[in-house]
Order: sequence, then C-alpha cells, then structure tokens
Amino acid sequence: MNVTKIVSIVLLLVAIALAGYLWNSISTTIKEQESIKVTEAQITAKLAVIREAEKVFREQHGRYTSNWDSLINFIQTAQVPITVRTETIIPLSYGRDSIRVQIDTLGFVPAKDRIFKKTTTINSADDGTFLGFGAKVGDQVFKGGKSYSLRRESNGRVEDFAFLEKGTISDLAKVNPGDKVTKGQYLITLWDWQFDPNMDISQLNIVPGSGKEFGIYTGKIDRNGLLVDVIHVWDPAPINPNRRPSNEARNRQPLQFGSKTDVNTSGNWE
Repeated sequence: MNVTKIVSIVLLLVAIALAGYLWNSISTTIKEQESIKVTEAQITAKLAVIREAEKVFREQHGRYTSNWDSLINFIQTAQVPITVRTETIIPLSYGRDSIRVQIDTLGFVPAKDRIFKKTTTINSADDGTFLGFGAKVGDQVFKGGKSYSLRRESNGRVEDFAFLEKGTISDLAKVNPGDKVTKGQYLITLWDWQFDPNMDISQLNIVPGSGKEFGIYTGKIDRNGLLVDVIHVWDPAPINPNRRPSNEARNRQPLQFGSKTDVNTSGNWE
C-alpha cells in the first residue's frame, strides 16, 4: 500500500469521525432544547395556577399570601362562593342608559374547582321573549352551538344565540318559553377546565427541572395615597441558560409573573 492510499484512508477516517462528532453534537443540542421547552411549559403551567390561586385567595382574605403552606391548604380545603353577575339596563330621561349590577351567590364550591375551572355566564343580549335553551344542565357544548333563542322586543325578530366558548352546562336560569326577559338578565352558566386537574397541588411550590422553590413576594405599594397589593413569583434557578443572570446578553428574564413595584399580574411567557 502506497503513501497516497494510506493518507486517503486516514483522511476518510478523520472525516467520518468529525461527521459523527458533529451529528452527535447537533443531536444533543436539539434534545437539550426540546427538554428545556418541555420543562418551561411545565413551569409556566404551575405559575398560571399559582397566579389564579392567589387571585382567589385575595378575593376571600383581602390580600395575597407568600406562605406556600397557606396557599396549598387553601386550594385543597377551602370552600368559596360561586356568584352570578346580572346587569339591568335602566333608560334615563336624557337619552343615556344607567346600568345596575347585582351579584348573587348561587352556593359554595371547593376552592380547587374555582381555580382550575373557568366559569362563564351568559346573559340575555336584549329585551324580549325567551323561546328556549339550546342545551340542558350537564350537556357538553361547543363554540358556535345554540345557547338560547329570543324574540327581540325592538323588532319582533327571532334570533338564535351561539355559545362563544366550549364547556359543560352547570346551571340554567328558571325561565320558561314565553317569559319576558330583559337585557343583561342571567340565563346560563357553563364551565371548562383551564388547568390540568391532575396537577399535584402539594408540590405546587416546587419548580420543575431544578427542584427549587419558586421565589415569592407579596406586599403593598402606594398609588396616589392608596395602598394596593402587589405580588411577584419567579423561577430562581432557570434551566434555560438564556434566562440566567450569568447570560451576558440578558435577552430573557426568568419565568415569572407580577411585580414588586407595579400593580399587575402579567406573566412574561404570555
């Protein structure tokens, strides 16, 4: 075997080794990116639940809580009221309308149901004669399906109104075909899951991936002489290198919602 063949074989082996190294490196990078994407989705899912739980906790106690045991216990054991908002339109003498809002309590539900389920109420779109519902309690309905029928008082026209969201009917108003209804009168309540109901609430404070505890801050700030509540919850140890303080570019912040200095509960993943 001459020198040329030997060199060719060596170069071929080196090329194969480099190609294998590059393929393995690219494959590893892709797998890492996919893993980060999946983990960050799990983190944002928990942050969204924490945010909703804090909102419901504040409705009941008049404040947010930075105590994880208190928040988790609230989700697991508390009962909270379920309410319906009814608007009554009152025409005024000078051509404008006044709106009277009435909030009624239908009963109480577990805090977890209130947090994990999205509840939607449907009110009458206009004054008129009610002609019937398009579904009954317990039915699963879909966007675009018939919710109720109404003969408008203004022009006598019969109109079928559609559901704007999917869900399960949990309550119908006690109205019968032929009854008069007014604009804003309560008619239907439906619900749908907005979060995974199988989430382990006992581990709500633990960040997926790192096993660390979410950072949490609650307090009050002055806004024009009025003290208002603020909350900030964040991932203290991002698995994504682009979200770490050591990243010189600082083009991304740790996954978080809320603020210590501003009145908002926005999440930076939205």
